[in-house]
Amino acid sequence: MTDPHASPAPGARPPGLGPHCVGQRVVVRRVLPGRSGPTGGPAMTDVLGTMTDWTPPTTTVLPAGGEPVVIALADIVSGKPVPPRPSVRLRVTAEQAERRALAGWPPVVAEPLGSWVLRAADGFSARANSVLAVGPPGLPVPAALERVVDFAAAHRISAWAQVVVGSAEAAAVEAAGWVRARPGEADTCFQVASVALASRALRALPVPGAGGPSSPGWLVDTAPVASPGWLAGDARARATPEAARAVLEGPDEVAFVSVAAADAPDTVVAKGRVSQTEDWAGVTDVWVDPGRRRQGLSLLVMARLLGWAAERGATTTYLQTRGDNPAALALYDRLGFVTHHEYRYLAAP
Repeated sequence: MTDPHASPAPGARPPGLGPHCVGQRVVVRRVLPGRSGPTGGPAMTDVLGTMTDWTPPTTTVLPAGGEPVVIALADIVSGKPVPPRPSVRLRVTAEQAERRALAGWPPVVAEPLGSWVLRAADGFSARANSVLAVGPPGLPVPAALERVVDFAAAHRISAWAQVVVGSAEAAAVEAAGWVRARPGEADTCFQVASVALASRALRALPVPGAGGPSSPGWLVDTAPVASPGWLAGDARARATPEAARAVLEGPDEVAFVSVAAADAPDTVVAKGRVSQTEDWAGVTDVWVDPGRRRQGLSLLVMARLLGWAAERGATTTYLQTRGDNPAALALYDRLGFVTHHEYRYLAAP
């Protein structure tokens, strides 16, 4: 009969482990030679961490926040790869993430409704002109939605609710008869990434002018307010300029990146905006003139936005991208962004 406490035979391959696990998170159970366990057999312990080396007769595992552990293959009883530990930023709830985004895109008027937030900004952007329906509204949902409709009428905007897909609030609002505000449009992906890792990914890509403040043929400017050129391509801002500036320039910490051709310095051909709330940096309004695309200008804009955020101590960056924008999603995937949650807008029937 096999002794369950016995060590593997010398040279035996530990089950579930091998050189293919290098770089993966693993859990390894090993014998502690010369020590006895509580039942009288050999003492054992588990090591959880990233396998950094597999060179028989040993393997090395690096625990999170600890020193590397060199383990003799002959002492391994069992082991296997395990899923990566969820990122700290992914453990933030959708409500917490949306509240940080709210601070980065502040409406002109904001009123609490329990945990919900009624927002209005003269129609400039859906995010600033809808109720942020996350958490309990403090009264029955049908009554809360009546308040939303009254608020919208008072501010001459459409009665819309921003809801997290799959949430209890979304189900309750839909049960009250509210429907998609933008039929046929994909949900919006709220994506997050590490500022440091995204910046590192950018350094490995062909970013124009990565070695200096500008590159041959391009002029890059970072300013605390939106210039007329930065706003020129935004039809929403032209329609409601005062509300647009109030929302765009509202955060305490915000920057606007503009890129222009050297032979046309007054014409913005690429741009972006970044705001900071605590250690979270929100990226919005990344845009490249259709005639200037596929020249790396979106990478240049992202590099400047994230550089600004890193200088101010931001550790997490987020952005919102429609699910039917594959080009943008592919770009952000290369930079390490992952979808935290999705949201959509519902309209009063």
